[in-house]
Amino acid sequence: MREEQFLETSRKDFWWLSPLAVFIGLSLFGIYSAWAAFQGEHYQWGPYLSPFYSPLIVVDWWKWSPAFLILWAPAGFRATCYYYRKAYYRAFFLSPPACAVGDLKIRKYKGETNFPFIFQNIHRCFLYLALIFIVILWIDVYHATRFENGFGIGAGTLVLFANTSLLSLYTFSCHSLRHLVGGRMDCFSKCGTPGDVQHKTWEVVSCLNKKHMLWAWLSLFMVGFSDLYVRLVSMGIIKDFRIF
Repeated sequence: MREEQFLETSRKDFWWLSPLAVFIGLSLFGIYSAWAAFQGEHYQWGPYLSPFYSPLIVVDWWKWSPAFLILWAPAGFRATCYYYRKAYYRAFFLSPPACAVGDLKIRKYKGETNFPFIFQNIHRCFLYLALIFIVILWIDVYHATRFENGFGIGAGTLVLFANTSLLSLYTFSCHSLRHLVGGRMDCFSKCGTPGDVQHKTWEVVSCLNKKHMLWAWLSLFMVGFSDLYVRLVSMGIIKDFRIF
């Protein structure tokens, strides 16, 4: 049988648009987030704190941007995410570029058993950290309502609220979380009671999981936009306005 050549396909559609869009989207976010993390300033204004710097950890012995003390955790959660793995394997490694398209032949490829891909197997550990970060970000949303003159809601409050909501949907739709809350049961009708708390939790996570790709992209965009908004307000380029 003739070996399929790289990018060889019988598909007539614009199959290359999806990996190209993923390549552009992830590249732009990676460039911006790296730039924002290296700044080490303009990450806070009034009650608003950029999610790139939350929780804010400032210690004397750390001479670099405080963002690097915490960004490894959410970055690890996304990098090992089942959806993102498929997305960047196709967009960056062309392995494969798309369904029914010739693969880039990689010699000595051993799946996710060798460095650095073996770290993909600790996705659940990053999930535990992500759940902690979600709690911290919701606390930040609360603090974003505490202005100098008391309780209030500004445009930045809504931005941080939207960001944390989307990050929550992305985290709670995680495949590992779905397995964690219900995967240990072979059959709910025999090992659990349909309608009980665990079964209901599994149903909710399963429902969210159907839109996991959507939550992944919306939350990625919003977390970058949230940092940008706080940064621009802090720099005086734009003005935050009070709604209430």
